Amino acid sequence: MSEEKGPDHSRRKERSRQAILTAARDLVVEGAYEKITVEAIAARAGVGKQTIYRRWPSKSAVVFAALLALSEDPEGQSVTLPDTGDLATDLKVVLRATAQEFSDPSFDKLIRALNTEIANDAALAAEYRERLAQPLDEAKKERLRSAQKAGQLDPRADLDLVLALLYAPLFQRWLHRSGPLTPAYADSLVDAALRAFRP
Repeated sequence: MSEEKGPDHSRRKERSRQAILTAARDLVVEGAYEKITVEAIAARAGVGKQTIYRRWPSKSAVVFAALLALSEDPEGQSVTLPDTGDLATDLKVVLRATAQEFSDPSFDKLIRALNTEIANDAALAAEYRERLAQPLDEAKKERLRSAQKAGQLDPRADLDLVLALLYAPLFQRWLHRSGPLTPAYADSLVDAALRAFRP
């Protein structure tokens, strides 16, 4: 009997986890983030609030987990950027996709909620950097290193600075709602960054 209970228990736990994360995402998208409570997430997910607190210490931790789950690869593969041999084309594909993602109203609400918490929670900010930002940045830098080896990017370029020039203006425009995140705008950021770091 114990052998049968193990897998069943694991499946129930995973179903419960998915229900909680889905409930958190749905509530953030549907309403005002500051009014959402762990109790509301638990009610929507059909679990007790202690089920949530056993896994996550706060509402912000649940919302971060819900956002992180969107980027989970079910096969456990690491993130990679396209590498067709044409750096400008590959970066434009990636930056256009980023602009489109940030323009999506549902994702916009989720990431704004998370950024509100990160601004006031150093521990959550550190977890965000470790589990999401740094792995993504490393994947981007791996593509840039490939371009350096191919002679398409200054071999002395500071790759953190290249990424800042590519992404910071887009993030600032999104954060301040100062303009549309269009494909043309994404392309212009790639063109400007590559001009600055041409070999």
